[in-house]
Order: sequence, then structure tokens, then C-alpha cells
Amino acid sequence: MSQKPLCVLAFSGGLDTSFCVLYLRERGYDVATVTVDTGGFDAEELARIEAAANRLGAISHQAIDARGELWHDYLRYLLFGNVLRGQLYPLSVSAERVAQAKRVAHYALAQGAQAIAHGSTGAGNDQVRFDVAFRTLCPGIELITPIRELALSREAETAWLAERGVSIPAKTTAYSVNEGMWGTSVGGGETHDSWRHLPETAYPGGAVDATLAPTKLVLEFAQGVPVALDGQALDAVALIEKLNALGDRYGVGRGIHLGDTILGIKGRVGFAAAAAHILIQAHRELEKLVLSGKQLFWKESLGNLYGSLLHEGHYFDPLARDLEAFLQSSQHNVSGEVRLCLYPRAIVVEGVRSAHSLMQSKVASYGEGAKAWTGEEARGYCKLFGIAQQVALAAPEAS
Repeated sequence: MSQKPLCVLAFSGGLDTSFCVLYLRERGYDVATVTVDTGGFDAEELARIEAAANRLGAISHQAIDARGELWHDYLRYLLFGNVLRGQLYPLSVSAERVAQAKRVAHYALAQGAQAIAHGSTGAGNDQVRFDVAFRTLCPGIELITPIRELALSREAETAWLAERGVSIPAKTTAYSVNEGMWGTSVGGGETHDSWRHLPETAYPGGAVDATLAPTKLVLEFAQGVPVALDGQALDAVALIEKLNALGDRYGVGRGIHLGDTILGIKGRVGFAAAAAHILIQAHRELEKLVLSGKQLFWKESLGNLYGSLLHEGHYFDPLARDLEAFLQSSQHNVSGEVRLCLYPRAIVVEGVRSAHSLMQSKVASYGEGAKAWTGEEARGYCKLFGIAQQVALAAPEAS
């Protein structure tokens, strides 16, 4: 039995984490690699990653399917809150990284590891998400971050591996692509310049056929959770994956997010998140029908706050659990159907219906007529409604 200390490594099979395996071994560790699937991995890719880990000398490799957990513990709250950072980006990578870090931390504890490692650089948000999760969930385990500590260029990493007989194929594209269940992020030269735009060919779905005929679909929700597509009952993960495949053809949910990073600098990233955008637009329209105005106001505010906590590395703050309880409670009446139509690069909500509808014709029809009050009562209401403004404007100005 090995007397070496055990280090558990979050492993993607790319250049950085491949470097980490050999580097940690040379530092005297046995390395156990873990890949957490939050979408974007098919069986062939998972097999490639496992083969790479074995080839590099990892003593074990574990693939963990966390798609269901990603939905239940993270994404459903982002949907309940209709969270789009900067009114555009659905926080796909943010949720994935926290889910991955949490599962790797739990695995390290279960294995009795003495160290835990990730391959993030010192220049992005992911290092914060992994560090916070590891320090919070397994504080007694040593944290090692080879790429950040050594600050090597990708060229230097490649050369170091080559000296040890390991060849990592160079990227065949100019773009860095991270595929996940809630969206795919795309980085490249254009995202480093606020004036430039990503070409359609940079996205995994490629160019969009502008002649595609529109596709209509009906989504059914039960207490805020999507449960069926066009009358077919599906669990949330299967429904999301189906919407991604459908929406990618139309190029819906694509964009470039520009915003503040955890590090305090501005950052820019391209994304393709068809399912997230389809579901959020449909869910938001259903909420407009069944929730009160004050519920909608506070949901927008607190949903954005929850999204910020998740995005900025504060997921484990107790406030996040409080906000989840609020968001869950707000979904009690969010059940019904939403009819949408997909066009090339566009989503249109065409109709919505629910047994909990607050659009009651027996009370009044907006702009047409009222059944619950008289014209004289309306006249008095309008007079009282404006009194404060009349008084304010009539008051003498201070000298």
C-alpha cells in the first residue's frame, strides 16, 4: 500500500489539469482525478478523459454525473429568479463550477485525501469559486493550485510535459469553449476587445440558417418547474437538453456578456444558452400572469441578489439559503402553460394560461370596462391618488 499522501484533483483532461497530474506526482503525491459532469460530456469524451488520467499516472479516476444535482441545487433557483446577469447572461459557468467544486470536495473527504487541487489560473473567476468551496467544505485539507502558483504560460506547460514524454494536442480552434447544461461559454480574441463581436462560426452550433421555418412549442410548468414539452412529460435535465438541441439550430440564447468579475476588473465572454433563455422567458411570462405586482418586484430584486451570490463566490453564505427559501415559496402558484415560437435568432412568447391567473375579466377588462367599481368611484380614486403631487407642487419654495 502506498505511503504517499493522496491529492484529489479536479480533472478536465486539458493542458492545465494534465500538467497538474505530473507536477503533483513529482511533488510526491498519489493523484486521484475526478471529473464532474455538469453537461457537455458524451460517453466518448468521458472515456477520453479517463484514458488521459490513466496515461498520466493517476492512481484512480472517478467520473461523477452531477447534472441532476446541478438542476436541483442551483439551476432551478436561477430559473425561479429569472436570473440573467446584466439582463443577458444566465450564469451557466458560475453554477457549474460551484457544483463541480462541491462534489470534488466531498470526494476528497470520502477518500481521506491529504490535499486537494484545481487547475485554475490566477486571472479568472473560477479560482475563487474552487478555493472558497474547498476551504469551506474541507478546511483541514491542503489546497494546491499549481497553475496559479507557477504562473506558467501554456507554451511553457506544453514544453514541460514534452520533456517528460507527454504530448497534449494543440487546440485546433482559436476559441476556448466550455459546454454545460445551462449554456456554453465561448472565449477568443474578440472577447478581449469590447468593440469586436464573435462570428457565428465561433459557437458550437455554427452559422444559423436564416431560412429556417418557425417552430412552435408549448412548455408546461408545475410550481415553477418545467415538467413537459409539447405535452410530453420530461424530467428537468432531459427537457433542458432537448431545448438546447432545438434552440441551438435557431441560434437563440446567444450573446456576449460584459460585466464585473470577482477580481474587480471588467470581463467579456460569449455564450450560447438556448434552453436557459427559452425557459426564463417562458417562466417570466407565466409569473406575470399569476403573481402580484409586489411579488414580481421583490422577486426581481432578490433573484438578482441570489445570482450575484452564486456568480461571485458567495454561494455558501447563509443568505443564499434564505433567498432559496423565498424563491421556492414564490413558486406556489406558478403552474400553467406557455406557448412560444422560435425564429432564427429570436424567441417570441405567444400566449400563457394558468388556473391561477390573476387576469380576471369578472373584475375588469383593462381599457374596456370595469365590473367591480363605478365610474364615480374611479373618479374619487384618481383624485386621491394625485393629492400628494398636487400638494408638493403647490407648496411655496423655501427662500
